[in-house]
Amino acid sequence: MKKYLSFVLLALPAFALAQGKNFTMAEAVTGLGTNLAVENIRGVSFISGNPVLQFSTKQGGKDAWVRRNLATGKSDTLSLVQINQSYFGGDTLKAFPQMSWLENGKGYFVRGNKVFFASVQMPETMRAEMKELRENAANIAVHPRTGEVAYTVDNDIFLHTQNGGTVQVTSDGSYTIVNGQSVHRNEFGIDGGLFFSPKGNHLAYYRMDQSAVKDYPIIDWSKMPAVSKNIKYPMAGDSSHHVTVRVYHPQTKTTTVLQTGEPADQYLTAVTWSPDEKYIFIGLLNRDQNHLRFIQYDAMSGQPMKTLFEEKSEKYVEPQHAAQFLPGSDKEFLWWSQRDGYMHLYRYDISGKLLNPVTKGDWLVNEVLGFHAPTSEVIITGTKDGAQEKHVYAVNWKTGRLRRITQGAGTHTAIASADGKYIYDTYTSNTVPRIVSVINTATAQAETLLVAKDPLVAYNRPQVRDITLKADDGTPLYGKMILPTNFDSTRKYPSITYLYNGPHVQLIRNSWPASGNLWYELLAQKGYVVFTMDGRGSSNRGLAFESAPFRKLGTVEMEDQLKGNAFLRGQSFIDTARMGVHGWSFGGFMTTSLMLRHPGAYKAGVAGGPVLDWKWYEIMYTERYMDRPQDNAVGYEEARLWNKVKALKGDLMLIHGTDDDVVVWQHSINFLRSCVENGVQVDYFVYPGHPHNVRGKDRIHLMQKITDYFDEKLR
Repeated sequence: MKKYLSFVLLALPAFALAQGKNFTMAEAVTGLGTNLAVENIRGVSFISGNPVLQFSTKQGGKDAWVRRNLATGKSDTLSLVQINQSYFGGDTLKAFPQMSWLENGKGYFVRGNKVFFASVQMPETMRAEMKELRENAANIAVHPRTGEVAYTVDNDIFLHTQNGGTVQVTSDGSYTIVNGQSVHRNEFGIDGGLFFSPKGNHLAYYRMDQSAVKDYPIIDWSKMPAVSKNIKYPMAGDSSHHVTVRVYHPQTKTTTVLQTGEPADQYLTAVTWSPDEKYIFIGLLNRDQNHLRFIQYDAMSGQPMKTLFEEKSEKYVEPQHAAQFLPGSDKEFLWWSQRDGYMHLYRYDISGKLLNPVTKGDWLVNEVLGFHAPTSEVIITGTKDGAQEKHVYAVNWKTGRLRRITQGAGTHTAIASADGKYIYDTYTSNTVPRIVSVINTATAQAETLLVAKDPLVAYNRPQVRDITLKADDGTPLYGKMILPTNFDSTRKYPSITYLYNGPHVQLIRNSWPASGNLWYELLAQKGYVVFTMDGRGSSNRGLAFESAPFRKLGTVEMEDQLKGNAFLRGQSFIDTARMGVHGWSFGGFMTTSLMLRHPGAYKAGVAGGPVLDWKWYEIMYTERYMDRPQDNAVGYEEARLWNKVKALKGDLMLIHGTDDDVVVWQHSINFLRSCVENGVQVDYFVYPGHPHNVRGKDRIHLMQKITDYFDEKLR
């Protein structure tokens, strides 16, 4: 190894070291979150009911909490010492918390099983109010108006009321019965299971009965002997869980079950309260995920009132958001839908009448940030100015008139004040590390709070080229090619393609750094060409683009990635005998698919956490894109990879976490069994104790392992 390194150093041009230093593996993997982090403003939030922006910063080298009045332009500052002494009577806080705000302007944050409340107007002689929850409290939800707190302990729900008492809402929680938590494997935009009514008089919650789902063992290898912990994992084609929505009424201490009916394995999505607390709306999606009914229920009796509308598709309907009632209205709401091919907003009333499309066109809405009621505008982010861009817009919910608020081509990440008068905008592009501004949504006037310096100026950076290819049907495919530092077009270089190419992920954006990843740049410093591209099946390009692989995962996506492979092979500086490919999860499936179904396209591949048989993956995700195995036997058989190991040509390494509860370890174990049975040699590495990906300090080890493998096979 020492001789090899000496050869590389001697082979470098004399001016290479003068251009800047190279990344260490630690810097390439974790640097943007540590020593190479871009300057930022931390702990940002708008204070409800006030034109006040709060954030933490450094002043004189010490932590400070700044409250800036956007109407007057004046600011006041409190140090961490002052806050601890005045609000908490000691050294409770070691760093500034991320505050959330009640409608009355009182802020709160959570530490362990404690919820702290503090008024923005609090005099220094007062103390913060603290609500202590039961030990092991989780899934904590705070009502934005009353400050009541609901949470779970194990699989039961508890409610900390306004008078300080605690009520146990459920008592049937168990291994098979889960209350108040996310259901349906976090699909359909579901990220929680507790739903306070708008005024705080009721609490709706998910109840999930998993008794019909098979147990699956996850082994804890850190103990001797090892310990098996069973989880409920619903695999494609098997029995699913049964979810209901229930409503607890604190005043009467009674519970109502919404009569959502059968079949038991339907999906309950988009749970929405009406502002007057009379009704709950639920999007009932059938297991085939091609028929959605948006139904109104009486919150007190649980009886269905009417179906407001239905959505059907030959492929799938994928609700990802609850309905959002318009400011000051009990009757009108916004509904998210891809019915016209792109995710857009539609205005309905509670009779089920479509009043108007709010947004439309060959672009999609990413987020609803808030509302500006005086102008009847909803503040959104979207891709109207390009699929690789994200901007903030204001659109009139009655007329559809749209105007852009943010400037500067690139990616804008924003939050809005409660009244929609201001947005806090973080802007980045291929050439801009970060610019932070506060923007008046009515006038688009911006106050710049931060222009971040480039933390990578001292490093040897590669050239990045934007690439646009075309799929077989003419669809443009966006990618990037990172050239080796000190690039010489007369030389031949090895290449590595990084890919994902699955739903809900987009790799190519106009954001900083232009490469997308410092590990790519480390590879470029080592003399690799790095290529990455979003093919059909990936996100942010509309329903037709993302659903192109429907019922045939690993076909259309590979066709597109092979366009990238052909592009690389057409470059005079690519050594076509030394081409590698790498991806994780869906990208691991893609990597293995390319190595087995198109042998010879790449010399070496590294597949992390790969799906190797879609029949062994979860129902909700898999059946959306593949239907059930019973109904699509050909599609599942073609995508199954462990039975194709004989086709391997080249070098393949698989990596898996032993505690993976997403793509369970058995995927790659069974793949290895097939390799042994067929006399096929592959390389393999496991990460003890890690779930679906390798995080923390061990990720440095992971990326070194992958880099070393490519060095061994391609250099």
